[in-house]
Amino acid sequence: MKKSFSIIIVGLIAGSCSTSETTGWRQKSANPDYIHRSIKQITDVIVLDIYSPPVASRTYAYITIAGYEAAAPADSTYLSLAGQLKDLGPLPKPVPGKEYSYGLASVHSILTVGKSMVSSERIIEEFHKKIMNEFRASGMPEEVFENSVYFGDKIAAHILAWAAKDNYKQTRSFTKFSVRDDDNTWKPTPPSYMKAVEPHWNKIRPFLLDSAQQFKPDPPTLFSSAKNSRFYKEALDVYDQGLSLKTEQMEIANFWDCNPFKMNINGHVMFATKKISPGGHWINITRLACKKAGADLIRSAEAYVSLSITLADSFISCWDEKYRSNVVRPETFINQYIDDGWVPLLQTPPFPEYTSGHSVVSTSSALILTRLFGENFSFADSTQVEFGLPVRKFSSFKLAAREAAISRFYGGIHYMPSILNGAREGNNIGEFISRKLRTRK
Repeated sequence: MKKSFSIIIVGLIAGSCSTSETTGWRQKSANPDYIHRSIKQITDVIVLDIYSPPVASRTYAYITIAGYEAAAPADSTYLSLAGQLKDLGPLPKPVPGKEYSYGLASVHSILTVGKSMVSSERIIEEFHKKIMNEFRASGMPEEVFENSVYFGDKIAAHILAWAAKDNYKQTRSFTKFSVRDDDNTWKPTPPSYMKAVEPHWNKIRPFLLDSAQQFKPDPPTLFSSAKNSRFYKEALDVYDQGLSLKTEQMEIANFWDCNPFKMNINGHVMFATKKISPGGHWINITRLACKKAGADLIRSAEAYVSLSITLADSFISCWDEKYRSNVVRPETFINQYIDDGWVPLLQTPPFPEYTSGHSVVSTSSALILTRLFGENFSFADSTQVEFGLPVRKFSSFKLAAREAAISRFYGGIHYMPSILNGAREGNNIGEFISRKLRTRK
């Protein structure tokens, strides 16, 4: 009897260990940190490769759509985006009866799509191998690993085939932007006098917007160099603000600068510094929000994809207006008509002034994140710490967006109407996407 009892105890212990090991790999592979790390790695490569803000937003959209679609089958209450996003047909489905790690499938899909959209593929490839080894080390059965990778491959291939038809490749060969001689239109600015960035971005297929012109803002102020004109006074406001900046205003401007390629001059030496894009900044805020809220795998994937689609469509809308109105930057106007020695705090970006991209994308992003996490969601934004700037704290996403918008006025690179009308444009986009995008039943 004693011997029989001992056998039963051993069996129970063995069964308990087996159950623990089985649930262990499932819990580990469902850790949302795998998604956070993968998207952060792609952000780091986007910074390294110096992607312009619109191109970066396109990359974020496709990688997060892939990641969301690969993760969504983990919870039947979440909906596919097929039939919602323009031209996105039904995606591959898991095979009934097979077991999957949807965390693995999601990460594999994100990195597969991301690798195809960056120049520094090798960096993504090395990270990809490392994180795949982590999934293997979790104790995941080989069959589950193979099923998950296969499913992630199918999702990635579907998204990449869809992305190939968004007109991006065609815009690479469109006619170059021609700078006009008149005083009222955009001109390249010092110190590097870079050519216009993505003048044909409004030809990119939107994700949810009906067209790039759907939320066309009010026209910009009519150009005039007359001292009693409204345009001159708006430029003078930028000039005066630049001469009387307070410490806090300078800190705000620098925190939200998000210039992917800043040219620095030190005597006879010229060198560039790279920073996160405006979209990358809001992607990082999304990561911070997910972690504070304790969002699980699928909720994190939902937050990233909702934010990224919003970013991408916001840039399409904003860039449509920029190259339609083609407004001259404050630096150019002020140097010609007010003070030829004036220099803005921030380096003027290489594209037309109206509307303010930060105002558009920050406002729309804040609206989407508020819908996901709540009105009074406070957070400490540590995005710029790795670029040498301190943490800034916010009591809501909307307050952060307002600060991001006004930062461009403090920085001397936007007139006030561009900021106010840009925020309205972003609000309209954010509200539209909030109504139209459905991620849950």
